[in-house]
Amino acid sequence: MSESASAPTSASGRGRRRREHASSRTAWLPRTAWLPRTAWLLRLAAVTVLAIGGLTAVGIAQASAAQSLGEDTFSNPIAPDTADPTIEFHDGNYYLVSTTWDNKVVMRKAPTLAALGTSKPVVVYSDTNTGRNGNMWAPELQRLQVPDGWRWYLMYTMGVSGNYGTQHLQVIESAADDPMGPYTYKGRPIPTDDWNIDGSYLQLNGELFVTWSAFAPDGLQSDYIARMSTPWSATGPLNILSQPTEAWEMIGEPVNEGPVPLQKDGRTWITYSASFCGTADYQLGTLEYVGGDPVDQASWRKSAGPVFSQANGAYGTGHNDFFTSPDGTETWNLYHANPGPDDGCGRSRSARAQIVNWTADGEPDFGVPQATSTPIRVPSGENAPIVAQVEGGRWNLVSRSTGLCATTSADGDGSALVQGDCGSARARFVLDSTGDGFLRIVNAVSGRAVGPTDCSGAVGAAVVQSAFRTAGCQQWTAASTTAGWQRLVARTGGRALASSGTTSGSPILQAAADGSAAQDWALRPAGEVAVTSIASGKSFDLPGCTSADGAILQQHEYLGSACQSVSFTAAANGESEIHLASAPQKCLAVQGGSSADSTPVVQGACSVAGSTWRILMNGDGTVEFRNGASLKALDLSYCAAADGTRLHQYSVLNNDCQRYRVSSVVADPAAPPAAPSFQASTATRCVAGKVVAVTTVRNTDAATIDVELTGAYGSKRLTLEPGTATSATFPTRLAALPAGTVSVTAADRTDPSRTGTAPSPFAAATC
Repeated sequence: MSESASAPTSASGRGRRRREHASSRTAWLPRTAWLPRTAWLLRLAAVTVLAIGGLTAVGIAQASAAQSLGEDTFSNPIAPDTADPTIEFHDGNYYLVSTTWDNKVVMRKAPTLAALGTSKPVVVYSDTNTGRNGNMWAPELQRLQVPDGWRWYLMYTMGVSGNYGTQHLQVIESAADDPMGPYTYKGRPIPTDDWNIDGSYLQLNGELFVTWSAFAPDGLQSDYIARMSTPWSATGPLNILSQPTEAWEMIGEPVNEGPVPLQKDGRTWITYSASFCGTADYQLGTLEYVGGDPVDQASWRKSAGPVFSQANGAYGTGHNDFFTSPDGTETWNLYHANPGPDDGCGRSRSARAQIVNWTADGEPDFGVPQATSTPIRVPSGENAPIVAQVEGGRWNLVSRSTGLCATTSADGDGSALVQGDCGSARARFVLDSTGDGFLRIVNAVSGRAVGPTDCSGAVGAAVVQSAFRTAGCQQWTAASTTAGWQRLVARTGGRALASSGTTSGSPILQAAADGSAAQDWALRPAGEVAVTSIASGKSFDLPGCTSADGAILQQHEYLGSACQSVSFTAAANGESEIHLASAPQKCLAVQGGSSADSTPVVQGACSVAGSTWRILMNGDGTVEFRNGASLKALDLSYCAAADGTRLHQYSVLNNDCQRYRVSSVVADPAAPPAAPSFQASTATRCVAGKVVAVTTVRNTDAATIDVELTGAYGSKRLTLEPGTATSATFPTRLAALPAGTVSVTAADRTDPSRTGTAPSPFAAATC
């Protein structure tokens, strides 16, 4: 799909849009001045009880048992209490957002679908502004290219807390190319005070559009469409896209809502949810684009009936989204459903996923909902070797015994982990949660994960980097030992990461956990980062960004201010001092070195009592800070969401008020240009009794890339425009082919310094 120079372009690895909805809200809301209506009030009361009586956003229930990473199947539902889900797979992780019912936008992140159910829900944004501080519904997550580069946009519905007649679309924007933010509020995209919900982005014919649901002048809840001048501003006429005129769209109430685009092979559909969300017959229909101006209703053809409806114990199968499998070869439908026919629009709805098939005529075939707990094959490529520039804060791993940092000897598979210069780009790692209590340590330059050469746990085995394979020996726990030190222990084998030797280049090995200093590491954020509360999504900040001594640390919506840019320097015993870029020579310290609860953290002198901090990394990817003098936690006062809420020290409570997220929002000057983003997979087939290997490459980067494929049976060169995919065939002339690998190297055509290589393995085959 060609894009105009001014229109934001769609993210790779997805190219398909979704949107769905259901909750307490839409179909049954009265149109005229929101007049009381008995049935409506009863429904509203029931849902309000669910919303108020349910868990808070950060405490959303997690699945009771995690499936191990690397399993071939998963089962639905993915996670409880996840109505109106939106999902993306990006740079090695799935990102899931759903309705929270309050003023918070909450995200789950994991490398597998199953692990989303046990991943830590993190608040990425909270809003306390009057008029948009409650009832968050129907989020839409989308990656778009704008003048500042790739950014993530979350469009969601929010209004006055407890007043469902005030709902409007809102848009927030990420500070960098990380779906987890931090985020900044951008505005209301629909230029009217009329009720509007369920927004979604559509990119078509080089333009950006917004689709949403609202009440039409005739009183029918309908889907709308308009052009956009920015990802937060609709422009031009606000036109009706579809209305509930068919019997299958009018069950319970006449409703069209949750419009979500789906695109494949040059064709575009919009799926939407029809009928009342509180019925078992809340279901999906489609509109296909047939040409002409996309904002004209006549440019779209409605399906003859529903395309996805209740079945196999899944009821109210609506408000969906689409995502592409990790290897880019499959389209998947994520939707919510109820476990019972009378469960309504409340918190019993849960996110579920299944593949979309395609007919010989190129039409989407959604199939029927699978029964709860039915094993479903995981999306293609989920367990394949994955090389990805995983998003997240960059960290140094500093050895206690040598003061040197873990780094890699080169960028390819099998490159040894050694000790070296902490300032090197290769000494930056992302400590990324697997979603089920462990970490993968991914090199920020190569996109490869750290693990021993011997997964059996052999003492003395070398530690190397390689493509992530969901193997247990590439997953780690971080456990505190003494002072600010932590020990990294492999999930499989139970061996610790240990330094050897005392000089740069000395290898890092796996060793039996014995408490030696060689196994102790200080985990320290590298470069300038943002630190945000996982309870509020808001950033470290100082009032007015003052550089004055005594200024009290507070939280504020992330605005990219100098006092929201944080750096860490080494102190004694594995501890760190914390600096803000608005006064980099000063430190954040507990006022007066006090040990009392609720003592504020202030800006002032370094190397004083209370100015050092122990940084503790948790297996869920969250970070805690303990003061080196008092040993108390850095705490968000009362877990409040308001700007200006202070951060102080408090006794350790092991709750979310004392947990944070580190994000790299400033480009690392030490890092080389990022490698192009692409996906590759290799399959085999039989042709005339001989095995043929076929490698498919998808360009998920913003730039055109030149690709070279090299294997035992030849080499091929390809050129791919952004968002396109192509395949190359390698005849082997063999009737039996052993397992092997095709090496895929990609280079940015306009910037040859941006290169990257990844393996594309294939299984043995016999014809």
